[in-house]
Amino acid sequence: MTPDIAIALSILVIGFILFVTETFTLDVTALLLLSILFLLGYLSPIEAVSGFSNPAVITIGFLFVLSHALQKTGVLEYIVIRVNRLASRSQVLGTAVYLIAIGITSAFMNNTAIVAIFMPVTIRLAHTYQVSPSKMLIPLSYAAILGGTLTLVGTSTNLLVNSIYSANGNVEPLGMFEFAQYGVILMSLGLLYLLFFAPRLLPSRTVTSSLTKSYHLGGYLTEMKIVEGSPLLGKTCLERGINYNYDVMVLDILREKQLITQNIRRTPLKIGDILFVRGTLENFLRMKEIEKVALLTDEKLTQSELEQEDNVLVECLLTDQSELVGRSLMSSNFRQQFGAFILAIRREGDIFRKKIAHVILQAYDTLLVYGPIKKIEGLSEKADFIVLGEVEAELRKQRFWWVSIIVILGAIILATLGVMPIMKGAIIGVAFLLALKVITPQESYQSVHWQVIVLIAALIPVGLVIQNTGTSEWIGMIISDIARMSSPKWHAHILLALIYLITMILTEVSSNAATAIIMTPIAIAVSGQMGFDSRPFIFAVAFAASASFITPVGYQTNLMVYGPGGYKFSDFIRVGFPIAILFWISAIIFLPMIWPF
Repeated sequence: MTPDIAIALSILVIGFILFVTETFTLDVTALLLLSILFLLGYLSPIEAVSGFSNPAVITIGFLFVLSHALQKTGVLEYIVIRVNRLASRSQVLGTAVYLIAIGITSAFMNNTAIVAIFMPVTIRLAHTYQVSPSKMLIPLSYAAILGGTLTLVGTSTNLLVNSIYSANGNVEPLGMFEFAQYGVILMSLGLLYLLFFAPRLLPSRTVTSSLTKSYHLGGYLTEMKIVEGSPLLGKTCLERGINYNYDVMVLDILREKQLITQNIRRTPLKIGDILFVRGTLENFLRMKEIEKVALLTDEKLTQSELEQEDNVLVECLLTDQSELVGRSLMSSNFRQQFGAFILAIRREGDIFRKKIAHVILQAYDTLLVYGPIKKIEGLSEKADFIVLGEVEAELRKQRFWWVSIIVILGAIILATLGVMPIMKGAIIGVAFLLALKVITPQESYQSVHWQVIVLIAALIPVGLVIQNTGTSEWIGMIISDIARMSSPKWHAHILLALIYLITMILTEVSSNAATAIIMTPIAIAVSGQMGFDSRPFIFAVAFAASASFITPVGYQTNLMVYGPGGYKFSDFIRVGFPIAILFWISAIIFLPMIWPF
């Protein structure tokens, strides 16, 4: 190992630790890695910014805009809901049709956008079938992931792998539908698993039996204030049986700016004490009624605001595009800005020990929002929020709405036929939509997930360092030595199994883009060292980097359904581990059949 390889590996390890611990956001971590390598002289100025001019990054940016244009028409929800109604008599058949439709649409659109569009539809479908949304939201995420593996443009991972592969020697780029040769097998296996095995493993954590219960997912945090006349005055939580009677947890007590965190259950309560309570909306309301405490809304809203007939209570998921990410409700002045009120916040894995107004919001936090129905409808039109309420299946026939469909289909068909690269088709398509005013320039800028763009653009030069320092060859030698321990006739299969397994493990704990950028050069190097065609190993990296099923942090779509589904981390392990192993075994069997060594 040379000093350069040791330094490169050290920086990669630091990067993975930062990705896993989420000390910084993913894009900031990527920029830090880029800056360190640039500072140490491993990258020239041109190489350091090469990611921002990479064809894959440019293509991904323009595909975000095209996805938004298609989403704006409402055609996807319309088609899926109409088709699903034909199979509504059978839950299995209806769910199968629904998941197939999700997978097909994910093959041509960003799968994060697909989950954002169909999460409210999925909750509505769960209500129709009288099952918990938690039975259907993980399948939604998995179907979107599987659909993304069907085409070159289905996920940014495929575009990245193709870009790095094409830049390494005189090779034929990966075809638009070449992924489908194995992707269809994965999709079929995945659907069978989701329809017949996953329902036995998925929990029932949310209920949909009434309007109120439609939004009472567990794990929300709210504040309650001890007021005059409350039975809790002078009593302890243990004496009143708060935890037992209402199935809530009092985390802390705030008393005159002093936070009480020890011996909470045996602390006598005083007037003005604020309790930080974790639980469900239904239990909050029951505790408020019996214990005569003031809920957050009672303290912050006037009586006339509380009694308005058009006020509604909905769940909103904060998107990664929201300007609220990284800010508190107080600093963002949420109530004035959006005309609604935050009753409670939910974030899996975290227990807040501060007032809700001071909590720093993160992407995919679930907010319980209370306000006038018109203001709530306004939230659903903003890129900041996904409103998890019922949606109507209707086409939004705005001016030239049909042009979006033609442009996207045209770009894909022309790329498939080899008439023009997908990047060229995407750029021309966006320019055409802007010229016809189907979308506005402001909408196009807002539709781009800039965090994803910066993340990928900053990591591509990191991939260059892995190659230029010889790190990829060094890691490849270790992997090839392990593969050579077996009989020569099994070398290729064991190598493929190792490449897929390492990629699959890395993508579960880190960004799928980071994993693809690191593993693609290694796959190219190790296959070359052992004299095999690199194509099957490249596809192993592409499919494994997308196959994040075991943890909610490996893929954005898993993180998106985490809160609304009321899931625990262990739910993803229980449901995702079998399908991950199934796909690993199927990759070892089928990839060499489709792309021989």
